[in-house]
Formats: sequence, C-alpha cells, structure tokens
Amino acid sequence: MPQPTLGDVHVNRPLTNISVAYSQESAGVEFVADRAFPAIPVEMKSDLYYTYKRADFNRDEMQQRALATESAGSGYGLDSTGTYSCNVWALHKDVDDQIRANSDTPLSPDRDATIFLTNKALIRRENVWAGAFFKTGVWTGEVAGQATSDSTHVTYWDYATSSPITDIRHAKTQMRLNSGGFTANIGVFSRAVFDKLVDHPDFIDRTKYGQTAPNPAMATRRIIAEILELEEVLVMDSVYNTAAEGATESTSFIGGLSAALFYRPRNAGLMTPSAGYTFNWTGLIGTTGGAGLRIKTFRMEHLASDRVEIDSAFDMRIVSKDCGFFFNNVITAV
Repeated sequence: MPQPTLGDVHVNRPLTNISVAYSQESAGVEFVADRAFPAIPVEMKSDLYYTYKRADFNRDEMQQRALATESAGSGYGLDSTGTYSCNVWALHKDVDDQIRANSDTPLSPDRDATIFLTNKALIRRENVWAGAFFKTGVWTGEVAGQATSDSTHVTYWDYATSSPITDIRHAKTQMRLNSGGFTANIGVFSRAVFDKLVDHPDFIDRTKYGQTAPNPAMATRRIIAEILELEEVLVMDSVYNTAAEGATESTSFIGGLSAALFYRPRNAGLMTPSAGYTFNWTGLIGTTGGAGLRIKTFRMEHLASDRVEIDSAFDMRIVSKDCGFFFNNVITAV
C-alpha cells in the first residue's frame, strides 16, 4: 500500500539560525600586514616623507665648556627622497536581481558579496606584504636554516639540537647595533614555524615547572613573547587558494617556513623610526576609517544586477632596513 515518504511531508530548506561563510576575518584569523607595519592615513595618493640621518643622532660630540666661551655646535641631516604612491586594488561581485529575489533566508546576496570582497581585500594586502617584506634580500639582518649552524645559518628550529631562543636573542642584539639602538619588539612567525616553537624544548623547559596534571606546560604566544622580551608575537594564520577558478582547491598558509623580527613604534609619527609603514590613502572619495578601503554598490542595468565593488588603496614601504631581521626557511617542513 503506498505510503507518503519523508520527501512528501517535508521539503528541505535552509536553517534560518545558521549559515557558514568562509570569511577568515570573521573566524578570528590573524592578518599581520597591518599590525607589523603601523598604518598612516594619507590624504594624497602619493607624496614625500623625510628621514632623519640616524648617524648624526648617535655621535658623541659634547665638549667641556670653558668660561665665557660658546658651547660646541652640532646638527643633523635630513633625507627627503622617501616617497610613497598608493596603488588602488579593486574587485567586484555582481548580485543578479533574480538571485536576490529567489534567495531563501538566511541568505543575503548583498551582505554576502560584501563579506566575500572584504576577505579578498585582506588576502591581497597580506600577500603584498609577505611578497615584498617577508623574504630574503630585504633586511640588513638575515640568516637561513640548515642542518648545522654557522655565521650565516641557524640550525633548523625543528631539529632537537637547535636553539631558537639563542638565535633570536643574537638577532635582536645584531639589530640593535645595525639600527643605532632600536631593539626588535615584535616577532612575526609563519604558522608552520610557530607550531614548531610551541613544542620546542627551549620554550617548554622554561614553562614546565608550573605545570599540573590537568594543565600541562604550554608555550603560548604570551609566554613566548615574554621569554624573547618582545611586546607581541604575531602568527601568520591566513591562508589562500593558489588554484585557478574551477581547478581543485590548493590551500596554503601565507608565510611559508620563515620568521622575522621588527622594530614597530607604538604610535606612528614625526621623528618615529619603524621597520616599515603602511600608507593608506584616505583621500579617495568614499573611504571609511583609516584603512583606505571603500565599498560601493551601483546599478548595472544591462546585466539586471547590482554591482558590489571594493577598492583598497595603500602602499607599504620600508622605512629602515636596519630595523628588521629575517629568518629564512628555519624549519624543514610544515
């Protein structure tokens, strides 16, 4: 005897209280580009900036002053050749009228397009930063990983014989000499490198004596920062798909197998050195906040769609090569 099936009595429909959006920012993923280099909002798309001659500030020139004589004189030079020029990166997503009208709750094509484009903009900024500054040949201080250490190499940090704490402290000392007195205060680690350091005996041995049965010794970001005398440890958690549209997804972490140390001032400003700065063009009409981002929606009548478009206007620049130190491929594998 015919009986109704489950499909006859219930039609599957989206739950209204849950949706999954693969937006890294909403998932708490750490993008480091805007945190490693302090941001400077700028009104003009391109301009100059001054650099003080560091050597003039660190020279010991005071002299004893005899009675009724002038004091010894000194001064400092300025370099006005520093420039920035903000590129404008853009992307759009069209929202078709029929798609919007036929979308079930909780789908919201306009909102979803905004989240989609924002995530793309964050990935672009991170890749620009990593591709330009998280690599060899950029910073004054640099070493690479290999099986045994020497003057230009450290032992791979995923080897039991390695000493990452000593390596990083030596790098900080070298940076202080290179930069005329500025010490690295932040560390940037790729996800793969950080995962190795968390379990490295160098760090575990310094935390294990406070452990209990339900609370094993763990080298957290805060603990690693304290041991290395850094203000902050940043981990490059962001990922991106390197495959072309339609091809099988191939997801990689941005950052590879490397790490870096930087001097980052607490606040950007005049006479304030830094490894680098990010110039965000806020003079572009429609930008909000200080990030040089704008999102706009406009009608594409010939497509029977509304276009959601994002612009990201920025330029990332090295201010002092001496205020950075790069560890290239310091582990063997993820």
